[in-house]
Amino acid sequence: MSYRIVGDSCSDPTEAMKQDPHFRFVPLTLIVGDTHVTDDETFDQKAFLKLVAESPEGPKTACPSPEQYLREFECDADMVFAVTLSSKLSGSYQSAVIAKQMYEEHHGEDKKIFIVDALSAGCGQTNICLRLQELCEEGKSFEEIVETITEYRDGMKTLFVLESLDALKKNGRLTGLASVIVTVLNIKLVMAGIGGVIHKLGQERGIDRALKKMVSIAVNEGTDFEKKRLCITNVNCRERAEKVRDMLTFQVKFRDAVIVDAAGVSTVYASDGGIIVTF
Repeated sequence: MSYRIVGDSCSDPTEAMKQDPHFRFVPLTLIVGDTHVTDDETFDQKAFLKLVAESPEGPKTACPSPEQYLREFECDADMVFAVTLSSKLSGSYQSAVIAKQMYEEHHGEDKKIFIVDALSAGCGQTNICLRLQELCEEGKSFEEIVETITEYRDGMKTLFVLESLDALKKNGRLTGLASVIVTVLNIKLVMAGIGGVIHKLGQERGIDRALKKMVSIAVNEGTDFEKKRLCITNVNCRERAEKVRDMLTFQVKFRDAVIVDAAGVSTVYASDGGIIVTF
């Protein structure tokens, strides 16, 4: 069966995904003061980071409309899978669900559509998208893919360390996090997305020590690494991402390791220098 995989623009794509017609990406809108930026292939990360640094207001995002998703669902593919950032962090998932309902009201059930709430963001969505493509290329049935990708999503771990938590704090994304953020002492938090919600796992002074702690947590808490793909999103810090990859792959063997550059939404919330890890 033919297929299409639709991610919102928090799905940080690999270069191969950008060129593959099976993948489509629905943009969120990035807002800095009075400036609105569409998070699509025209996104300029360096210019955006400069805009954020010069603005007295923190950046925000606006989720796609159902109509944007609907346009991507109206295609020739027999199966469509949409992968959205965590429903606990954005309205993107709900927009995709509404778009599915709109499609079925107009066209009936002439194609199979499944919406995946990634319960993650950035490379977590990338990881799910890549696994979806593998299952589609293996010729699995729609029902098998839905069951397998749901199990894959539920077993995936998301860890991250950020240089700055300002964007997350200003946008209310840290409501469940204890207020132990001490920027004056250069304290960096090691955090995880658990069930789509941000939790603190630890803290260290300085980014390098925090990254080492994150790696230690990943190695101690992870299982069956040889069956999993390691995906890392970096925000303007490729060398840092490579260092984290090397620290992890020195200790455990993954089936694959992928580093992706943050698109716009990940750049907003992970901020300059941020690292997200999923497996």
